[in-house]
Amino acid sequence: MVNMLRRLEKEVEFDYSACVFDAKGKTFRDDLYPEYKANRPSMPEELASQITAVHDVVQASGWPMLVVPGVEADDVIGTLAHVAAAAGMQVIVSTGDKDMAQLVTPAVTLVNTMTNELLDEAGVKEKFGVPPNRIVDYLTLIGDKVDNVPGVDKCGPKTAVKWLEQYDNLDAVIAGAADIGGKVGENLRAALEWLPKGRELITIKCDVDLAADLPHGLPGLQHGQKDKPRLAELFQDLGFRTFYREVTEGAQMPAVAQRLDDRPAAIPAPSHQADMFSEPAAAAPVLQAALPEGELARQYETILTEAQLDAWLEALMAAPMVSFDTETTSLEPMLARIVGVSFSIEAGKAAYLPLAHHYAGVPEQLPLDATLARLKPWLEDASRKKCGQNLKYDCHVLANHGIALRGIADDSMLASYVVESHQRHNMDDLARRHLGENTVSYEDICGKGAKQIGFAEVDVAIAANYAAEDADITLRLNQYFAGELSGALEKVYRDIELPVAEVLFKMERHGVLIDRDRLAAQSHQLGGQMLTLEQQAYELAGQPFNLNSPKQLQEILFGKLAIATKGVKKTPSGGYSTDESVLEQLALDHPLPKCILEYRGLAKLKSTYTDKLPLLIYPQTGRVHTTYSQAVAITGRLSSNDPNLQNIPVRTAEGRRVREAFIAPPGCSIVSADYSQIELRIMAHLSDDPGMLRAFASGEDIHRATAAEVFGVELSAVTADQRRAAKAINFGLIYGMSAFGLAAQLDIERSAAQQYIDRYFMRYPGVAEYMQTTRETAREQGYVETVFGRRLYLPEIRQANPARRAGAERAAINAPMQGTAADLIKLAMIAVQNWLEQDGLSSKLIMQVHDELVLEVPQAELELVKRRLPEIMAGVAALKVPLLAEVGAGDNWEAAH
Repeated sequence: MVNMLRRLEKEVEFDYSACVFDAKGKTFRDDLYPEYKANRPSMPEELASQITAVHDVVQASGWPMLVVPGVEADDVIGTLAHVAAAAGMQVIVSTGDKDMAQLVTPAVTLVNTMTNELLDEAGVKEKFGVPPNRIVDYLTLIGDKVDNVPGVDKCGPKTAVKWLEQYDNLDAVIAGAADIGGKVGENLRAALEWLPKGRELITIKCDVDLAADLPHGLPGLQHGQKDKPRLAELFQDLGFRTFYREVTEGAQMPAVAQRLDDRPAAIPAPSHQADMFSEPAAAAPVLQAALPEGELARQYETILTEAQLDAWLEALMAAPMVSFDTETTSLEPMLARIVGVSFSIEAGKAAYLPLAHHYAGVPEQLPLDATLARLKPWLEDASRKKCGQNLKYDCHVLANHGIALRGIADDSMLASYVVESHQRHNMDDLARRHLGENTVSYEDICGKGAKQIGFAEVDVAIAANYAAEDADITLRLNQYFAGELSGALEKVYRDIELPVAEVLFKMERHGVLIDRDRLAAQSHQLGGQMLTLEQQAYELAGQPFNLNSPKQLQEILFGKLAIATKGVKKTPSGGYSTDESVLEQLALDHPLPKCILEYRGLAKLKSTYTDKLPLLIYPQTGRVHTTYSQAVAITGRLSSNDPNLQNIPVRTAEGRRVREAFIAPPGCSIVSADYSQIELRIMAHLSDDPGMLRAFASGEDIHRATAAEVFGVELSAVTADQRRAAKAINFGLIYGMSAFGLAAQLDIERSAAQQYIDRYFMRYPGVAEYMQTTRETAREQGYVETVFGRRLYLPEIRQANPARRAGAERAAINAPMQGTAADLIKLAMIAVQNWLEQDGLSSKLIMQVHDELVLEVPQAELELVKRRLPEIMAGVAALKVPLLAEVGAGDNWEAAH
């Protein structure tokens, strides 16, 4: 490996370089085909033990190193080659892998330094018998035994070349399969359903999202200077005497008797929130801590005796800040039980307290209940500051043991979310990005897949190092972010994100009451409707078929019914797509696609909600307990899962009926309060447009007011159609809708839609000015801000690709409104929760969905809550227009609207 790198450096002149390695874990190909590489033997220990040293030499030699999870190294190389070639560069890929031949173009050449083979386009044709643009087809036909990708049985290279010469490409071979005789023809026909998937597995992905790995694009791959002292140390340890002499001759070298672990920080690991190759001014800088020369000394302790526990309890009580973490039996917050807990009181100093490990030979542990009872006073002491990573989860775990965690001062996941919303916020990525630390992963100690064991079965000594490291790293991350949070960002973190996490914990803990019988009745009704639609589809198609099969539907629509395919997008395998967007397009003129869409909508509603919700009811509470995620959407909006309450469809009667199953317990009502036209109000505030400010200030119907302006009529003369058009313009423009989109929505000519938009901007010039200013600001600084100072990064705002840049510009206009709306609803949650607790009310916040809060309210408090709730929500911020919240109540969620 070292010789290969040295030879490339000597024989090839280059401006940029990268050494790419496979990451641990599954890739998208494993999800696509679980048997992918199933027959490949595991890496020999003799080789596996060298990987760390290889990485060290690569980096010390000045080679930028990339390790991107979720894809293979080939995909990263393909992406780099594609992007560099598009930028007008010549690319050399050093490899002996035949799959890479598909990358060869006039700008991309392969070189194998082991055999001196060089493959350009002519070389590929000479070696394989097909040009580079047919390598994927060629490999799909012959298969890849090494990667366990089947091809056509008995189809070897000669047959594959013959077919491709005769038919030109794989799609044509598939289309002509019926004409190919002999046993191999039978084998081809038997493989027809498989071949598209085989091609997908073999095709190198050339659009991997590398923005987080290369925030400055290709310039981030400039070859670095050799770290000669480090190379000398490595070469001496490895016994590379000649290389050692070369790097030490004529140089004053330090002693090299250090541990191999005393090495520089590794290249930061990837994160995939942002898109590929943003220019420096467009993306937020990847924040990086200054690292010491060597790795921080660690003092990790395993607490197994009362004396050790006494000493640590004393240290916890005295420490100004303690990092705290739990190790558990489950990731389900309401079910997880403690296996052990860890603490860190200063960087590099941490302890693990095992409490419930069980395996043959496990050391004697302190008793779980008695030990937690001793920890409880410290855990529940609000004056003892604690920090962690996603502490909302730990709050649930402790609550499962009757402990209320208090004193939460910092959370590194939430701090990262505020400082760098476009990045990933898990601890492992944060440690690599900001501390230069490659942490031990859960899979490293528990395994993965079917062989994964529970944490309670992990050897205590191994578990202790992992858990103590978690607490140590988390403490250091919180110390790091303390230096990054200031001004408006710190206020967003301290006044919004940290307190709303506490509110979310209480909402999740309380849960929502579900009417199981009502859902069962709805499932039965939906099933009947689906059967009716299925029969209608059979009649429209003239034959029975599987409505859930894209292949059969494709044959019916574009084969038997001969629906025109002009403008219909194709699938990767070359067929015509039958996805939702295509069916919506076809449904305008054909009844069968409309029938299929209705069927799919009901099927999704049934499988996702009416069938699934009863299965999510916790037997202990009789309620559904969703989990709200704070650190997901870059706009600041919350998301929920298991179940996802944000996506229950409300535009159909069937969807709204699902909300009827969210019920109030006896003696209570469901109360819903929803911000009215919140994003338009925020637009009025941000744009400072006199017309919009006036309309909201006077309490006018903003859509009617807009219609009056756009159509030049009196308010009283606005028709229903004009108001509908104005509503589409109001909401469409803040989401960047074009004249084409507006025309489609209103079913009018594009020229008429453009006239509406032009008139809108003439009447609301402040909005047009805001949009232009926002685009310019976003391009200059790479982000936009909410009213409260939350930063919303736009990595593609200076993309060379016009379509992607335009998409980023549309996002730049809308993001401040979405983000401000997210901030407002979080502030409302905090204010409402504080009011309920301070006034000693029994009402409970139970859900947050978009701009809506849902409460469970006893009848005795109903009138008070209906009166005060909209007042509190309207008073959380002072904008240039009044905030308005509308409230309703009923026996169930739907009835409260």
